[in-house]
Amino acid sequence: MRSVCVPSAARLAGAILLLLATALPARAQYGRPVMSDPAVGENYHIEGVLNLWNPDLNATIESESLGIVGDKLDIKTDLGYVDKQIREFRLVLRPAKKHKFRVAYTPIDYSGDVILSRDIIFNGIKFTVGLPIQTEFKWNTWRLGYEYDFLYHDRWYVGFIAEARITDAELMLQSPVDDEFTRARGPIPAIGGVVRVYPERHTSITAEFTGFKLFFHNDTKKGDLLLTPAEVLRLNPRPLYIQYQ
Repeated sequence: MRSVCVPSAARLAGAILLLLATALPARAQYGRPVMSDPAVGENYHIEGVLNLWNPDLNATIESESLGIVGDKLDIKTDLGYVDKQIREFRLVLRPAKKHKFRVAYTPIDYSGDVILSRDIIFNGIKFTVGLPIQTEFKWNTWRLGYEYDFLYHDRWYVGFIAEARITDAELMLQSPVDDEFTRARGPIPAIGGVVRVYPERHTSITAEFTGFKLFFHNDTKKGDLLLTPAEVLRLNPRPLYIQYQ
């Protein structure tokens, strides 16, 4: 006579539990992937940045003195400056995920040694053609700002920037005739935005723009004209105080 073994209820329940325990990890491993995969570069509270770029130098310098308007000096053709690499040192403090306090410093220093190809007037002094001159131009800028990332995800964000730029520009000119210098300092407000995208967890692409605009059309709405420096100096009586933007 053949006997049949029927498992008890307790033994059957234990087998089912064991089967579920082995199936759940496998489902977690081969099922849907975890959606949250934050970028490595966003896990910080203090960030240090070194930016390097090679701009195409294009600028003019003008300085008047003693009521004599200076000539516009092209820093390449007149002063002999050449393009060079610019560096920016930046420190970012991030107390919260969407809030950042930014400090940046950009030192710019150019020098030239040329023989004048034309007569120029600088600081009220005339320097004649054929005169050898040596110049050094320094322009240091501090940027103090705040950034708020109003759209923030694991792999990208979009932010708003408000900052103040503290500039200090100085040009020194030396020649056998005379040594002259001019200097300009002051704060400049700026606003802008920033976008950063992580194609993969360890690589980011960032685009940033800040600036300001002078709305000169507000000064000419009633038909008034904007005076050039030479026109201002020809006013009679001569102004004792001139405000500039």
